Amino acid sequence: MIVMVFSACSKDDSSNETKDESKNKSEKTAAIESANNKYLSKVDVDYSFNFAKSLEEFKSNEKLGYRPAGSEAEIKTGNKIFEEMKKIGLTEVTRDEFTVDTWEFEKADMKYTDENGKEHLFVLGGYQTNFDTKGFKEFEVVYAGKGTKNDLAGLDVKGKLVIVDINQREEWWVNYPAYQAHVKDAAAVIVVQEGGYSEVDSNALNAQDICGPDDAPVFSMSQNDAEVLKKSISASKTGSYKVNFDAKSVVEFDGKTYNYYGKIIGKDPESYIILSAHYDSYFAGFQDDNAAIALMLGIAKGLVDSGYQPEKTIIFNALAAEEWGVSNTRYDWSTGAYNQIFNIHPEWVGKAVANINFELPAYEHTTMDEIRSVYELKNYLENFAKNVPSVNGVYEEGISIVSPLRTWSDDFSFSLAGVPALRNDFQDSDFMRSHYHSQFDNEETYNEKAFLFHHNLYGLLTMYYDQTAVVPLDFTVRLNALKKSINQDIFDQIDVSSDKLVSEVDKVIGYAKKVNDEVNKINESYQKALNDGDDHAAKKLYAESRQLNKVLLETFKVAQDQLVKLTWEDEPIFPHEHSQNNIENISLSIESLKKGDINTALDEYLWRIDNNWYAYDFDKEVFNYFTDYVLNQPADRLMWGAGRIVGHEDLYDPINSLIKKRGQKNAEVSKELKILNKALEDEKQILKSSVEQEYSSVKAIGEMLTKLN
Repeated sequence: MIVMVFSACSKDDSSNETKDESKNKSEKTAAIESANNKYLSKVDVDYSFNFAKSLEEFKSNEKLGYRPAGSEAEIKTGNKIFEEMKKIGLTEVTRDEFTVDTWEFEKADMKYTDENGKEHLFVLGGYQTNFDTKGFKEFEVVYAGKGTKNDLAGLDVKGKLVIVDINQREEWWVNYPAYQAHVKDAAAVIVVQEGGYSEVDSNALNAQDICGPDDAPVFSMSQNDAEVLKKSISASKTGSYKVNFDAKSVVEFDGKTYNYYGKIIGKDPESYIILSAHYDSYFAGFQDDNAAIALMLGIAKGLVDSGYQPEKTIIFNALAAEEWGVSNTRYDWSTGAYNQIFNIHPEWVGKAVANINFELPAYEHTTMDEIRSVYELKNYLENFAKNVPSVNGVYEEGISIVSPLRTWSDDFSFSLAGVPALRNDFQDSDFMRSHYHSQFDNEETYNEKAFLFHHNLYGLLTMYYDQTAVVPLDFTVRLNALKKSINQDIFDQIDVSSDKLVSEVDKVIGYAKKVNDEVNKINESYQKALNDGDDHAAKKLYAESRQLNKVLLETFKVAQDQLVKLTWEDEPIFPHEHSQNNIENISLSIESLKKGDINTALDEYLWRIDNNWYAYDFDKEVFNYFTDYVLNQPADRLMWGAGRIVGHEDLYDPINSLIKKRGQKNAEVSKELKILNKALEDEKQILKSSVEQEYSSVKAIGEMLTKLN
């Protein structure tokens, strides 16, 4: 790999060099170092901060903010970004229209007089559902605990507002209690976060993607407001309390919104580096994602102002509808990015060597800054990260590179399409539990040093990519991860051999190492030519490496298509891991039941199988609804999740049967064992077919790489 030296942070390791060697090294790095320093000198975080704040101008809800998919606020904000792109000097600034389900959340205000005659006015947050009271309307409110089937049993909720406590990290997503109340004819559900999200303050509201239908309405209430209202409900003899509710939340299907991009055109107009961030938001959305849009434009402005002349064309892409954009699907986020790369500009695939995506970048999430990337970029980024200039007082432990990508942001859609992607990571921080998707995501969270660090890091990374002739994809990282993910004990238990797969993986790792050597050699020579100002040599190397670059990107696309699957919790896995996990937990469940231990089977193992944790607490109608909408929807509704689930074991009936038998002495469980044994046999077959598919995919990757040796 090429290692660039930045004067701002490089250590003095020249003690063993002669003066001539040291001078020669300095001359070789002078051109790139000069370009880097010019960029760093033009970074203006005040510009970026002020632009981030200015994005709060347009809002759907005057009291809370919100700039959701297809809303007037989102479209006006997009137009503002469009004009800013032109203002800072980007060229070919373009507005791309696409179809989206739209959401306008205008208001959700509740007023009532409590049992002591005191008047209260509560402002509620919203979710992407339909509910329009057309002014204040009287409702009865009831409290339903967690909103499970047991909590609602015997409770009259028809036409009423139902308050539900929720912890979406440790229990279930909001769509389940919402739909559970919906099938009982509730008017709407009001969720109160008791943990997991919005922990920053008891006045915090929350918003998330709904992952459900538009006709099961949901709103969000703070803990403090809920405590007041619950007290009134508890004091009531009827178990309910009358309130006046004025809400307007409107979802419409097949509307329009827009993505925007501008360019710095390079010497090769048909080779792209894509920087991206989304501009829709909940509440004020300072970190998520105003600051990210501002970071992206701050980098663009810094590059333009420094006079940087790129080798490749750099695209700055502002994306709509990241938080939500398609109703009634498990995969209702990253809609703008999915449409951009799969439907609007599929021709970017094969031309784009990287997507650098930004999320929540003006906050120090951990003391070691994380770049999350696809496996193939890990080694490349680790070399780059060694030389990023530090900023005193932030990220004292440096930078770590983590893989694979997760599904929570737009980079995942780009990577599935075939564009090697990365992002500044944010998911493993306390911010996600405290401020994320609440009204407390505001400028008070701003960390100027973290913002500066990310301007420096990602501006320099953009230039680093630009000075690379061949896309630096190292397939050994993914292949080693595939090998490591094999649980040999499970394979041995069911007599499935991994030998053939592992042997092929090892063989292809050998091919990949040879390709890596060739890529590194070309990139080192290319960088030397650029440093020496030898345009003729640089152009020759670049032209001669186009086929190598093309095949590497095609190979990456095959790896994404064939080796990236999802769990029912949206975590990326290798194909065999789905059945491997199920076999382990089904087997342990069977073992426990044979010992007469129903509790261990229920509490330790059965809930770990696919989405069966929802079978414990919700009606079968609810469980089936949210299973079927993954397995039986068209690809255009599932988007980036289409075809990524390997299978499903429906254990609703045995789980609920076993729940009824808890505590029974010598309970008869032969019926449940029969179902589980059948599931085990089915999963064995899925594992066998997954391993065969993986073998074929790895072999195909090897065949593509051998053409390059």
